[in-house]
Amino acid sequence: MFRGRYEHAIDGKGRTSLPARFREVLAAAGEERLVLTTGLDACVVAYPMSEWRAFEERLAALPQFDPSVVALRRIYVSAAVECEVDRLGRLLVPATLRAHAGLERDVLWAGMGRHCELWAKERFEELRRATLEDAARRTEMARRLAELGL
Repeated sequence: MFRGRYEHAIDGKGRTSLPARFREVLAAAGEERLVLTTGLDACVVAYPMSEWRAFEERLAALPQFDPSVVALRRIYVSAAVECEVDRLGRLLVPATLRAHAGLERDVLWAGMGRHCELWAKERFEELRRATLEDAARRTEMARRLAELGL
């Protein structure tokens, strides 16, 4: 499972290091590649190949003409790129994904359980701060999570 937040940099060529802890998660699962795609938020979402395949299978079982399914395929699946983690633990984030997430220099990897997200550090901090400072949003989130059983 991907857990925690890790700050890194991204270079001019679009390379960044995958946190050592996340590399351990991949290695334990026998994975060497990640699938990167645009997030519904302004971030890059990264899945181990096995998790991406499971997601695609769930998506394929949904009604193909449902507008939300079509929109998700257009945003999420069409942007998906397989990326290999090199022997130094780096991966190349394609320019289109860097532009989507506003990745320029300081980036933040956020563990999300079965996948992780790559954010421009400032954007992540702004989103986190806005959520914590908005009492009504936190209350609604708590209500919804309780409905879901958390």
